[in-house]
Amino acid sequence: MLNGKKIVAVLPAYNAETTLYRTVQEIDRTIVDEILLVDDNSSDGTLTEAKKLGIPTIHHDVNRGYGGNQKTCYEAALTQGADVVIMLHPDYQYTPQLLTAMAGMIAYGTYDFVLASRILGRGALKGGMPLYKYIFNRILTFVENLLLGLKLSEYHSGYRAYSREVLLALPLQLNSDDFVFDNQMIAQAHMAGFRIGEISCPTRYEPDSSSINLLRSVTYGLGVLKTAIQYRLVKWNLNSPQYLQLDYSAYRANRNVRLTRKSQ
Repeated sequence: MLNGKKIVAVLPAYNAETTLYRTVQEIDRTIVDEILLVDDNSSDGTLTEAKKLGIPTIHHDVNRGYGGNQKTCYEAALTQGADVVIMLHPDYQYTPQLLTAMAGMIAYGTYDFVLASRILGRGALKGGMPLYKYIFNRILTFVENLLLGLKLSEYHSGYRAYSREVLLALPLQLNSDDFVFDNQMIAQAHMAGFRIGEISCPTRYEPDSSSINLLRSVTYGLGVLKTAIQYRLVKWNLNSPQYLQLDYSAYRANRNVRLTRKSQ
């Protein structure tokens, strides 16, 4: 609990048996009220390890993909009454020690959506990020900033925090079940006028850390570019993909009223 807000950490898991314990042990349970794990039909002992650790777990009978896993994560967290939801990969690539800071940025009303950036600290390559991934990250981020009109240091971190309001407002079920889900969420959140912030996050690529290969990375990159182009075309009234079709004007108007009242 933080500032009267219930904090829930969700762990979208796939073959995380060897890293789950280390990840969970570093989560500050004085701040995080609940941990929820969604197992995407892992082929290792992720489920067994989660049970040993006493983590409430939802199991997918079939692999639904990274985006599909997140959809289950957020629905479950909202059902548990979460006010702030933090997505943390259980592969130990991201440090759980940032959970408190990220939760605070949401719980105290500074931001609605927070990304833990591996680029802000300038240690991505030193932390083991493959060079080709770093180059792709920088190129894609430049293009996305240009087309979305943002100034983020990166769009591709899997370490994120959301307010309950964000997760209720965005049509997440319309998003992809694959890795581009993350970028579609950023486009939707920006379209809705949510405040997106960043925090510096150390990079840690280890043998047990999950990672997609070069071919999947190229596929992901093309999906990212497509999402950014779709966003710009919507702003120009030239295209309207389903996941960006909702009219957020009423939400933005209500939010501006709330912010005005808060500042008085």
